[in-house]
This record gives sequence, structure tokens and C-alpha cells, in this order.
Amino acid sequence: MTTADDLGCAVSFDAPPRRVVSLVPSITEALAATCPERLVGATDWCTHPADLAVPRVRGTKNPDRAAIAALRPDLVVANKEENRELDVQRLRADGIRVWVTDIETVPGALDSLDRLFTDVLDVGTPDWLADARDEWVGPLPEPSAEVAVAIWRDPWMVVGRDTFTGDVVRRLGWRNAFADAADRYPRVELDDLDREGLDVVLLPDEPYVFTVDDGPEAFTRTRTALVSGRLLTWYGPSLVGAKAALTAALTR
Repeated sequence: MTTADDLGCAVSFDAPPRRVVSLVPSITEALAATCPERLVGATDWCTHPADLAVPRVRGTKNPDRAAIAALRPDLVVANKEENRELDVQRLRADGIRVWVTDIETVPGALDSLDRLFTDVLDVGTPDWLADARDEWVGPLPEPSAEVAVAIWRDPWMVVGRDTFTGDVVRRLGWRNAFADAADRYPRVELDDLDREGLDVVLLPDEPYVFTVDDGPEAFTRTRTALVSGRLLTWYGPSLVGAKAALTAALTR
């Protein structure tokens, strides 16, 4: 069987992959929830499920290619944004099949994962994916608040255009204040966030670990809300129930 990944690269299989290494935390969680017996390796950043016990292959940006090869994977799963193209090229040069996902919207994420599970792994559509689709895919609500999503400080950086997180925000019924920015993750000044007209600045706990003592104290005019980065930025089983949890975080 030959099929194309999200970037259009042809990947051939003699049989559905039985040994999979994931370089994407969201997809690691999805694999562990759906076909855990096939997941044989993951990155150090793959923190869910909490009891995940597979060999680690270093980080998303610096995977250990020798460690990956030693696991004899039938397939490595990567992501255009989270992993480097150079690492994908080198793995392929080593004779390792790599399936690259490209995620910018919630429906796109669910469609991509559905293809991975049905067309590539041949395990069918998992129940959690169907539940996530019921929860998130549908008519877009009218925005009820203008928010910004900070992802870093010193310098301050936010979620901009064409991102999965931006689409999550839109589907929650909020308007991303930086949706029209030139960059996907623009740098901003604190005054761009701490200002009149912006209802809430969301402070997730990843990639920067905002806490009650690190982040909210910088703001004097705009309300802040500490939220789970996993619920806001991960695509996979974490989407189930995330809408209610994120809405509650904004309104509490």
C-alpha cells in the first residue's frame, strides 16, 4: 500500500505498521489511547498518559536518530510544526518511514488523525476521535470576548494566525486579538496585551510555564486566566471535554 502523508509525501507499507515511534506529544497520547501495543518509542516531552512506559528518543527538535533506529520502527510519526524537516529527511535517508502531519485547525487535526488510524494503522476510527468531532466540529459561534494567548515572556509572544490553538479559540466563541498578525507566533510588547479592549489574556502552562506567581503579576489592566496548555494546544484525546474546561477557566 502506498499513501501520502499530510505534506503529500508518498509512504509505502507492506502491512499496517506494528512498531511506531511518535515525535509528537499529542499523537503519542492518541496512539497510547488507541493502539498502545504499537507504540514503541516517544520523546521526552510526551507526558501523557502519565504512566507511559516506552523508550524515550530525546526531544521533538533534537531526536536521537540512533535510538530511534534501535527500536526498529515500521513508522515514525512527526509534525510539520513541532519537528524539524532536517530530522525527517535524515530519518528517511536512514531508511525509516516517516509520516508527517500538518495541523492548523481542529477539523484538520481530527481528519489527519483519522487517516493515520484508518488508512495507515488500520485500526479504525477510535471512539475518542468521534467524541471530539461531535464536541468541536460544527457552526462557529459568534465571538463573545476578545482574548490573547501568550506562549512566552521575555520577550512576550502570542498565538497569531493560522494555528491550531487559534482555531480552538475561535470554536470556543472567542476572538483572537492577534488572528490577523503577519506571523503565526508574533512577538509583542506587554502594552499590546495589558490594555483596554482586551478581555482576557490566557496564560497556559506550556510551552512557557505560566504560574500564579509568573505571568499574572505583570498585568494591571487586563484580566488573565491560567489554563492547561494541553487542553489548549494538544490535538487528540485531550480534546474530549476540553471545551467545557477552557470555558470555565475563562469565566471563573
